[in-house]
Amino acid sequence: MKKIIVPIDFSEHSEYALEAAANLAQKFGSELIVLHMLELSNAILTANGNSINEEAVFYLKLAEQKFDAFLDRPFLEGIKVTPIVKHFKVWSEVNDVANEHHANLIVMGSHGASGVKEVLVGSNTEKVVRHADIPVLVIKHNPILLDFENGVFASDFTDEAIVPYLNARKTFEKIGVTMHLVYVNSPDGNFRSSTEIDKRISLFLKKADGDLDNLENVHVVSDYSIEKGILSFANTIGADLIAVATHGRKGLAHFFEGSISEDIANHSTLPVMTFKI
Repeated sequence: MKKIIVPIDFSEHSEYALEAAANLAQKFGSELIVLHMLELSNAILTANGNSINEEAVFYLKLAEQKFDAFLDRPFLEGIKVTPIVKHFKVWSEVNDVANEHHANLIVMGSHGASGVKEVLVGSNTEKVVRHADIPVLVIKHNPILLDFENGVFASDFTDEAIVPYLNARKTFEKIGVTMHLVYVNSPDGNFRSSTEIDKRISLFLKKADGDLDNLENVHVVSDYSIEKGILSFANTIGADLIAVATHGRKGLAHFFEGSISEDIANHSTLPVMTFKI
């Protein structure tokens, strides 16, 4: 885990993300790339979009000054930190920065979103999760006591979930987390019989691992929705991390089909890590 991207807006929740990322950086000797997306209107930017006027320069300089104060944290001592300011808030650009710097993880704070705001706008964290090609770790609270031990990986055990599962297993092993796999049988996920579920899970593990050694770590729960089942199971086993696969749906497909991973990232009080399908 050589490089970790931390998008910030100088809020309390982005400070939580920065501290969580620092904890991981200390453990793995990672570099932190701290990214601020500075929202500037078209009225401030020049018409051609290639250069910026004096007012835009003022806001960029102001952001740089905020960076100096925001990054003056004892928990960052001994860690290589690279601050980056982007002059427009386009959340797909976080993924561009991650690719440019060959980052391995994005760590982001979130207070979640609900109601009309969640349906029409969604949180910035959702947008990052939707566009990211690399894992995203979403932090909700002060991580001062953050110490991952038990993690839940929720899956539908289809073929397209194999790569996210293998990536999650590798990541869990790196950070010393015991993985508990869960399948939620619910009306909104095409309710299946026990025989169908057992067959699906066995075929999945044979394809992914080449054996059934991990079968004892798979749990099947029933609930009214997949989201409720995942959160309930995580609470039952005392998990401190939830991992889910995400399709990264965009546009109308995302609006009509939704994304369980984004709902989990929004509503869970536990840290959530997403892996792109």
